[in-house]
Amino acid sequence: MRQKLEAVLSPLEASAVAVSGGVDSMTLAIVANRLLGQERVTMMHAVSPAVPPEATERVRYFAGREDWDLHILDAGEFADKNYVANPVNRCFFCKGNLYGAISKVSDRQVLSGANTDDLGEYRPGLDAARNYQVRHPFLEAGIDKKGVRALARELGLGDLAELPASPCLSSRVETAIAIDPETLTAIHAIERLVGSELMPKTVRCRVRKSGIVIELDEQSFIGMASDRQPALSGAIAVLLPAALANQPISFAPYRNGSAFVGARP
Repeated sequence: MRQKLEAVLSPLEASAVAVSGGVDSMTLAIVANRLLGQERVTMMHAVSPAVPPEATERVRYFAGREDWDLHILDAGEFADKNYVANPVNRCFFCKGNLYGAISKVSDRQVLSGANTDDLGEYRPGLDAARNYQVRHPFLEAGIDKKGVRALARELGLGDLAELPASPCLSSRVETAIAIDPETLTAIHAIERLVGSELMPKTVRCRVRKSGIVIELDEQSFIGMASDRQPALSGAIAVLLPAALANQPISFAPYRNGSAFVGARP
């Protein structure tokens, strides 16, 4: 896999990796930087209320460790009314703003960490990528998520190889509920609270029209004692912004992409 990936990357004269802080883009950035060096590859990381602070911390840490040429930017998606309105294809506007912001500061070939598993899911961000001629080296090399993690282990990246998937915080908000920075801050705080209390493998705080739903991986959901729910719900309620106060709080098994509701264009 590494040879196939390096075969894709080697001909590139000047490239920019869009680094989110997840295992896919981080692994791609590390391979590209070790292969091409600072002269031929730079890293672009966007910060916003939708990006968990620990993702940015992770990017900064590896930038120092791996000697990256790192640029931090604001993609400006919160100034885009289409993004804030949170349609079912919100990711199209998110990625469009990201790649547009990168193109304003760099004329390099933009690379993303999309892998072959992403082709089996609804990914409107890939449509935005096509508009900016973004390349996806993992796709070109035929590497899936399992392969990315294996590659990260081979590279000696430690805990990064086992990093759970963590899409942007806006992905927790049900379609057609406006994206609000205060709500995203609360979502992040609630997931950290539940994570420390229950130590689940997966936790998502979903903001729905019907209320706040805490989704947990099946083992954690089944194993959670029912008598813990009232106290935990009370602690969660304290973290909710005024706009979501008095919303009912419930728990449910985790479902990937369950906040995307409605017909997909």
